[in-house]
Amino acid sequence: MNLGYNKFLFILPFDHRGTFIKGMFNKEEKDLTQEIEEEVRALKKIVYEGFKRAVLKSVPKEFAAILVDEQFGDGILKDARENGYITILATEKSGQKEFELEYGEDFGQHIEKYSPTFVKVLVRFNPDDEKPGKERQKAKLKKLSDYSHEKDYKFMAEILIGPTDEQLLRYQGDKNRFDREERPSLAVRVMEEFQDFGIEPDVWKMEGMESSQDYEKLCETAKRKEREDVGVVILGRAAEKDQVERWIGVGAGVSGVIGFAVGRTVFWEALSDFINGKISEEQAAGKISDNYIYYYNLFKSYRGTL
Repeated sequence: MNLGYNKFLFILPFDHRGTFIKGMFNKEEKDLTQEIEEEVRALKKIVYEGFKRAVLKSVPKEFAAILVDEQFGDGILKDARENGYITILATEKSGQKEFELEYGEDFGQHIEKYSPTFVKVLVRFNPDDEKPGKERQKAKLKKLSDYSHEKDYKFMAEILIGPTDEQLLRYQGDKNRFDREERPSLAVRVMEEFQDFGIEPDVWKMEGMESSQDYEKLCETAKRKEREDVGVVILGRAAEKDQVERWIGVGAGVSGVIGFAVGRTVFWEALSDFINGKISEEQAAGKISDNYIYYYNLFKSYRGTL
């Protein structure tokens, strides 16, 4: 198995489903209408247009990637592959506390329909969660990991680590303190637990860290035991701009960090302004392009020559 990914990777993720429906249209997924479905597709095409403009202007095509879902991004995924862009396909069911595959046991045929560069999964996982739920998730993740490598797709794991009640209590309910003081060590434990179970991401998509030492430990763990080409990208997590800038600034100087995945911080305001009639579709795509380029340049400025 040729594990890992040895290029930079700057991802514009817009695989959000429930978030789009709720945040843009104030509807639940169960109340999705055909009209709203078409509107979500149209919004995602604006994001894709912004991405393409950024690649034409500034972001190297060999490092630029889109992450999108099948439900609202079918045409985008097909166009992106035809035009030689790096594509990342979301495979998880939206909004689930415990990981489920979007198309169950038929996941393979849905992946093969698009032949993406990466198969991506989002999982909410804390090493101190109850064991039965952890074991169920790991079994499904290993199946997807094994499939991806057997079919020669790269595999990407996006890990969200929410605090347990007990962990949060230790910080008097302060989630920011939990993020700073405990999440980095939990992230390392998640990596080790997955690797020991045979779940083998080529790239880990991880929440931002506050210190270079935290990133170094994360990358060291990602690369342990002959996994030297495995990389880490920094997840924006819909944080405020200054927070995302800080995470990228700290992480970009660490050699195992190969890029970022910044989505809502790049496109949300532009799409909201478009929906509310404040700007045109053309202007929205332009703002998204500029924002994506901004974070690319920010990473590059901290890293040096790419």
